[in-house]
Amino acid sequence: MGHLDHAAYGWLTPVLSYAMACIGAALGLRCTVRALDTTGRSRRNWLLTAASAIGTGIWTMHFVAMLGFGVTGTDIRYDVPLTLLSLLVAMGVTGAGVFAVGYGRDRLRSLLIGGLTTGVGVASMHYLGMAALNLHGRVHYDPLLVVLSVVIAVVAATAALWAALNIHAPAAVALASLVMGAAVSSMHYTGMFAVDVTVTPSAAPLPGATVMQFIFPLAVGLGSYLFITSAFVALSPTAGERAAYAFAERLTEPDERAVDVAPPGFRPAREARTGRPAAPAAHPTGPVHRPSHPHDARAH
Repeated sequence: MGHLDHAAYGWLTPVLSYAMACIGAALGLRCTVRALDTTGRSRRNWLLTAASAIGTGIWTMHFVAMLGFGVTGTDIRYDVPLTLLSLLVAMGVTGAGVFAVGYGRDRLRSLLIGGLTTGVGVASMHYLGMAALNLHGRVHYDPLLVVLSVVIAVVAATAALWAALNIHAPAAVALASLVMGAAVSSMHYTGMFAVDVTVTPSAAPLPGATVMQFIFPLAVGLGSYLFITSAFVALSPTAGERAAYAFAERLTEPDERAVDVAPPGFRPAREARTGRPAAPAAHPTGPVHRPSHPHDARAH
């Protein structure tokens, strides 16, 4: 049996992975709330952003935590295609869950379907990521802890989607994100405690990439994506703010109906009476003498 170390760098990786889970959850919840306030293409785009944010946050949380994972007696390498597939699974199943909530007519049924789909998908991402590990030995799992980790994932996903449907205040969303991050981290470490490794010492090279060659750069890149997207969402006006801006613009625009514009063919009364064009208005610098009657004009 190899000794498993889940925090080779102390509290750094658990705390950082929890922070990434919270950021992903907060961003996903805010995007889902925005999606529910819109329709058409805008709703679809917000839901896609929510799926990518939650999926990316969960995946980054998992592999940042894996930076601190080690097994005595063997090196660890990561299968690159399987690791990338776990990222696609995380975003795909999360997308299925948020789209079920975003377009479902029966809220309760949509919530249950979305929570179950997303939770099972999150657990699948975790164990697919574990399957990407290459080491000298065999990995075993405690079935009870595996089932418990899946249950935690389903409950956490359902709670997150419920929060997206019912919680709209930014402070409440932030609190829900902290709870969601704690639940996802609990699922991860429950699944990790289910792991047992039987080491088979060998000098043969392991296939795959090291954690610093592949996992660390990818995690940094996805973490940057989360921060940039968070800034974009924070600066993007909500539906209520856009409506307020539009209302304010309508109030400040001049009313074209109030402008005195003569209709085509209109002739002033004096011009119609005399047959001559109306005289120009007086110059602002002083009065101009103007005959009051056509006979007076001939007399002059």
